[in-house]
This record gives sequence, structure tokens and C-alpha cells, in this order.
Amino acid sequence: MLQEPDPDLMAKMHRILDLADHPSDDGRVICVDEFGPLNLQRCKGRAWRPTGAPRRLQATYNRRHGVMHMLAALNLTSGKIHYRIRRRKRHGELLDLLASLRGRWPGQRRYLVMDGFSPHRHPDVRDWAAGNDADLVFPPTCNSWLNWIEAEFTALRYCALPAIDPPPAWISTAIPQGVLNS
Repeated sequence: MLQEPDPDLMAKMHRILDLADHPSDDGRVICVDEFGPLNLQRCKGRAWRPTGAPRRLQATYNRRHGVMHMLAALNLTSGKIHYRIRRRKRHGELLDLLASLRGRWPGQRRYLVMDGFSPHRHPDVRDWAAGNDADLVFPPTCNSWLNWIEAEFTALRYCALPAIDPPPAWISTAIPQGVLNS
């Protein structure tokens, strides 16, 4: 079923483009989104194995320890991605990420560009934004390309993640938080 175009398409699009082109002096423009599930699996040609063991590809259909998700925020001013790796991507995990962003820029307003994923619109997230000097900015329906972090995720999906071969411990203890330079 095709979705009707967003009636506020142009207004929402111009607001996001204006925030990106002319950032406010009183705050930061931050693009927030989730990436996952992360498909951390062994790659052909690379192996974490003892010397002398046969080269085999591990089956990819078995996820005994579950999957991981990256919740990330791209600061448009610096180009840095602040992220958390979590087992789920619900509103509680999103609030943890947003609280860490509040600590990075105390006293500054945050303009959070997020798509219409249901945890982003959760009442607890809206209440947090109202009480923490944050403005939730939602792109028009079916226009997530306006969220600049999507381009960073594309680079991750096609360039970085296929080239890794994590040891088994990485799957459950993947870097839990950090900063990436884009």
C-alpha cells in the first residue's frame, strides 16, 4: 500500500535544510537514528583461529547471543558520531543516548533530527525533550534521506562492516559506546 505524501512535506524539508545550512547560535543540530541489527559475522579470507586449524566459514544463521543495534547521533557541526551499542532499540535506550548528548553540551539547545520511528515519538521522549531544552525535528514521511546520519550508516553498511572479522567475544561485548570521526 502506498503512503500518502506528507501534507507538510515542504515546510518540514525546508526547516531541516535551514537547520543544516544555518545552524542556530544557541544550540547544536544533531541527527539521531538507529542502525541494526549489526550483522557481525566472520568474513571469507580472514580467520581468528589457532594456527593449524582448518579454514571454515562459520554459519551465519545461528545468533546464540542475539543481535546488537547501534544508536547514534551525528553532530553536524563537528561531523562526529556519538554512539551506543545496545541489545534493543526502544525508547529507553534512546533516552540513554539523549541523556549522554545533554552532558556533552550543557547549556546549549539541541535540535534533534529524527525519523518517525515509534520510539522517537514515544511520550517519554517528548517529555524528556520538553524538560531538557531539546527540539524534536521530524523529516517528512518517507524522506529519511533528510537525516544526514543515513549517509554515514550507508558507509558503515557497505564499507566498514563487511571488512571485519570479529573474534567471538566481540559479538557480545562490541564497543559499547564511543565517538567516530566521519
